[in-house]
Amino acid sequence: MSDDQAAPRILAARPPILAPGSAPIPPLRPGQPPLAVLVDYDGTISLTDVTDKIMYTLLGPSFGREDAAYLAGRVGSRTLFGKMVQRLPGDGAASVAIAEAQPHDPGFAGFVRLAQDLGVPVEVVSDGVGFFIEPALRRLGVPEVPIISARTTFDGARGWMEFPNGHPDCFVCGTCKRQRVLAHQFAGRTVAFVGDGESDRYAAAYSDLIFAKGDLVRLCRAEDWPYGLWRNFDELTDWLGAVVNRWRTDPASLPAHAPRPFVCGPEVWGSGRTDPGSTVSVWLRWRRGSAATLGRGALPPPSGASEVCARTGRSVELEKPPEEMRHGEVCLCDRRGDLLAG
Repeated sequence: MSDDQAAPRILAARPPILAPGSAPIPPLRPGQPPLAVLVDYDGTISLTDVTDKIMYTLLGPSFGREDAAYLAGRVGSRTLFGKMVQRLPGDGAASVAIAEAQPHDPGFAGFVRLAQDLGVPVEVVSDGVGFFIEPALRRLGVPEVPIISARTTFDGARGWMEFPNGHPDCFVCGTCKRQRVLAHQFAGRTVAFVGDGESDRYAAAYSDLIFAKGDLVRLCRAEDWPYGLWRNFDELTDWLGAVVNRWRTDPASLPAHAPRPFVCGPEVWGSGRTDPGSTVSVWLRWRRGSAATLGRGALPPPSGASEVCARTGRSVELEKPPEEMRHGEVCLCDRRGDLLAG
């Protein structure tokens, strides 16, 4: 077997670095199901994307242009929202009013209550502006759960954002959902992720089970990630009860965590990165015959069967001309498939 076709080496598991002050990961105790559920907020618990609703309502086309750059992979969410929050009305009243008018899934409270009864940790993980999540959950009657998000305040003159749950060495996302997934896996749990959109990319990429709707379905299909469709938390409550009951009689029925290659963060981009795709990123998803894939963002200009990788500076072989490449397709520029997330 050639080096290019050799299977990736699994690195020793090690605890992921969480930001100082982040909510601790509860230890897995004997008799508890080895399962955690991480849940997006915007468009998942809320039935609209509350962050986008605020931004588009109050900032209009100026946010639309910035949002398009984010969706194209040219700008990270920390840069996007950190800048745009400063343009919102400084007293915060208009933002709060818009947030409070948004509908939410009433079944989330029952889902959390069942999970807590079963000993299954649930976290809300959000890469939005975050200030409205806790009061919204309180109005829904949701029992207390960790909320992993940015911190937004208004001082009367402008809004400000802090990122207490960001990655300490990577500044692409405001909230590093990836690290929360990895931390629960390191504690011995299978992680199920529930989401709906682009901001869920880096959580879904590492999760053991994915429940998707909206744009996250398209993303899972593009990346060949197995997923389950979901419509509401009443369905997920039924699923949770059933899966834990099966686990009690057959522990092997719960899918075990399997390490996955890094596709983001300093392991891929180097320390200090602030945007995910201003160059051709190398994504470390293992594929047969190659360990590297082209990441999202601007592709190099077409020039036939080879190109220069923006990460390594080397001439690389492509499976097809670069103008036909899309996010996630394989190039052979680098063999780093031995780097796995844990």
